Amino acid sequence: MLGQSSGSESSPRDDAIRLLARREHSRQELAERLAAKGYAPERIAECLNDLAEQGLQSDARFAESFLRSRILRGQGPLKIRLELERRGLDREAVRHAFAESEQAGEGDWLALACEALSRRFTGPGESPRERARRERFLAQRGFDFDQVRHALEHAWDSTPDQ
Repeated sequence: MLGQSSGSESSPRDDAIRLLARREHSRQELAERLAAKGYAPERIAECLNDLAEQGLQSDARFAESFLRSRILRGQGPLKIRLELERRGLDREAVRHAFAESEQAGEGDWLALACEALSRRFTGPGESPRERARRERFLAQRGFDFDQVRHALEHAWDSTPDQ
């Protein structure tokens, strides 16, 4: 084993459990981390199958946790979807995570875009250049065109819930 003394040799399962103890990981993330430690692909696949069967690793749980953390960071749905797909989740799993989040009352993307914009900027901007800066800010955070337009119009409304 690379970088391990023979007296404390660990298994893919031990290393995966250590990673999962810190936070949820997608199956792909765990596979990549275990491969980097030098484990054979067959051992990794067997380990990950066992962990999934035992409910210790779940891409659905990972997606839910990841989505919630990114919403709390003020990121938009486009960026979050891309990140989830980058971490190995298929489109159906991503769609399901977003649907679950919506049912739980999370992910009001219009309100989130308004909140992110009003926290960063004190007003809508006087010049076209300043307004474009605000648009780019929201687009880079992963908000779509309609969410950006809504935020530019409503981020500084004096209603207490915005």
